[in-house]
Amino acid sequence: MKAQSKKDMTVEEIKNVLSKVYVELIENDIPFKKFPSVMLWGSPGVGKSQGVKQIAKDIEVKTGKKVVVTDVRLLLFNPVDLRGIPTSNAEKTLAVWLKPQIFQMDESKEVVNILFLDEISAAPPSVQAAAYQITLDRVIGEHKIPDNCIIIAAGNRVSDKSVAYKMPKALANRLLHLDVCVDSSAWLSWATENGINSIVTSFLAYQPTALNAGNDILDENDSNSFPTPRSWEMVSNILNILNGDLDVAYPLLCGCVGSNIANELILWAEVFNRIPLPEEICTMTNIGVPVRLEAIYATVFSLIEYLKKHNSESEVFNAIKYVSKIPQMEFKHNFFSFIYKMKEVRRVAAKVDEFNSWMVNNGLYEDD
Repeated sequence: MKAQSKKDMTVEEIKNVLSKVYVELIENDIPFKKFPSVMLWGSPGVGKSQGVKQIAKDIEVKTGKKVVVTDVRLLLFNPVDLRGIPTSNAEKTLAVWLKPQIFQMDESKEVVNILFLDEISAAPPSVQAAAYQITLDRVIGEHKIPDNCIIIAAGNRVSDKSVAYKMPKALANRLLHLDVCVDSSAWLSWATENGINSIVTSFLAYQPTALNAGNDILDENDSNSFPTPRSWEMVSNILNILNGDLDVAYPLLCGCVGSNIANELILWAEVFNRIPLPEEICTMTNIGVPVRLEAIYATVFSLIEYLKKHNSESEVFNAIKYVSKIPQMEFKHNFFSFIYKMKEVRRVAAKVDEFNSWMVNNGLYEDD
């Protein structure tokens, strides 16, 4: 195999790799301690915590075991907090340490625990030092981490313009390090499957660079509000709660992603509100296709959102026929890519010639 340089990984890529490793360990009855504890590095809001939840869900689906995630924010702890509270033994002759509640885990074979040490790089060096035992020896003080526990840590890098201490080399050498990057297409795939508002998804499909503020932007921006995958999820929640009332939502959107991006989103929403309604497209075949690119983006993503809940044969058929009229092939490909990931829609779409041809051309099949 040809040597490759190290690359950053998306949350989806990390989820796929780690869940595969953990499932292999479980199915072959190999102790988790045989695989190193993992450290996820990435800027604020890129989805590190979300990725751990996705790993847990993946393990549950593939193994049938219950997965319990214990989220420990090390920034909030002192070293002694991790060890527990000292008390006397029954004979009043020795001091013993009461186990902290966070380490009280179900040790049965039908359960997998994930101990998630979040914000580890923001914790003072003394607390990071206390994490040495946890990550390598799987103990803290007198207490042993259960054998059915996976250990994953996460934090921001010093270069991410966030609160972060340089990790001591002794701790760093105990961890397997993965750098998390933001990939707009991967995030949009996740977003369409998790109820993110279609105004947000269509806007970010049209302007993918708005998904995440880079360090250059943060250097120039004194505002506490800036775009990240996490803040876009907040924007989506606000729009869903307010049923798209932009006048009321505007100052709240500024408070999530900053005024410049919020203004662009408002302008985009005005375009979005003038496109053909998806229910009209899915019940008729004579609706015209927009000419402006931004309107096409908005139309395609409104259709994707609509088909999550409305996927009768006639609706899916008409949606596919409509998108096939768009002259720019990228829209057809993106549309088919999204509905392929929506299993209920895919089963219906597989009966349509255009979609079947696309699957064959891309080496995909309906029963994958």
